[in-house]
Amino acid sequence: MIETKLREYENFHIVLWLLKDTCWMMEWKLGGMIMIVPTILAAFHITWLGRKNTANLFHNLAICSWICGNAIWMIGEFFFNDSFRPFSKVFFSIGFVFLAVYYVGVLPKQKRSRQ
Repeated sequence: MIETKLREYENFHIVLWLLKDTCWMMEWKLGGMIMIVPTILAAFHITWLGRKNTANLFHNLAICSWICGNAIWMIGEFFFNDSFRPFSKVFFSIGFVFLAVYYVGVLPKQKRSRQ
């Protein structure tokens, strides 16, 4: 039951993310700026709720990083002549680091301990 609710929440989060990106694509600055808040809050809340599962934690941390980078990039395009892109790259890179740590460090260790 709880897993089903979390999955529904994750699916709703995708809707928020797509709405934010649609506003960005359509250059609806107010809508895009408004959508940053619920999208990021939902991402961090989902991460918190799934923190007990290591795989979920690392993947959701990567998603949080990605959305933050995505939001920074959007703000830069909207208001700062796309000058924030280097900052967004930092957040995208952090997301990949979370995944690398999981797949190179955590997952192999978990597999060895199960054997």
